[in-house]
Amino acid sequence: MAPDAPPLQTARREPRPPGPARLSSLSIFFPCHNEEGNVERVVGRALEVASTLADDFEVIVVDDGSRDRTGEIADRLASENHRVRVVHHPRNRGYGGAVQSGFAEARKDYVFFSDGDGQFDLGELPLLVELIQGGECDLAIGYRIHRADPFIRSLNAKLYKTLIRILFGLEVRDIDCAFKLIRRPVIEKVALESEGALVSAEFLIKARKAGFRICEVGVHHYPRQAGQQTGAKLGVILRTFREIGRLWRQLR
Repeated sequence: MAPDAPPLQTARREPRPPGPARLSSLSIFFPCHNEEGNVERVVGRALEVASTLADDFEVIVVDDGSRDRTGEIADRLASENHRVRVVHHPRNRGYGGAVQSGFAEARKDYVFFSDGDGQFDLGELPLLVELIQGGECDLAIGYRIHRADPFIRSLNAKLYKTLIRILFGLEVRDIDCAFKLIRRPVIEKVALESEGALVSAEFLIKARKAGFRICEVGVHHYPRQAGQQTGAKLGVILRTFREIGRLWRQLR
């Protein structure tokens, strides 16, 4: 970690209904790969929550080469609501590629992203708004109070977090928690290269190195209602290790 990196702050607060804090404008995006059973519910909830937080907002679905009806459903939602847009990847680029596309497409002053699997309660987004509006941080990120994932995936996540901490000195409670609210200057400053699962770690490592402040707050995590997880696949894991090596050589 850079010696002048700002201290990490952790907020311990219970979720509460949206308060008066509002954002000047807000982009919400979701990386989606084969999420036909979740995408409509997730987009609908995003529209509902965003309307309580900003007058100027957009919701973006990044269809990362899905082979099911994810893209078709997302296109229908966009045709029904002008605030919804869809980005289609002709082939599956990976989670990092989808996140990069989301950042590139987001047009508003604040950018929030979560996964398209619906495992987070978007109603907890005001927790992040409170932190970032209070001037405490440039990135407000969630950590899962209890991770609702299979044992092997949770174990992999613990080992991965330990490795990232050793190699890069990144002291956050939940590196890959897909519940992040970010000020636009951070996105404009931080250039991402990871196309796979390392993207969240790369983003936080480079943001800290650039001097941006990070705050964390606990959020809830729920079991999937539809679809299958892909993060524990061998190909995904091997790709992550290759990207870790490349990032370490780049930053050392």
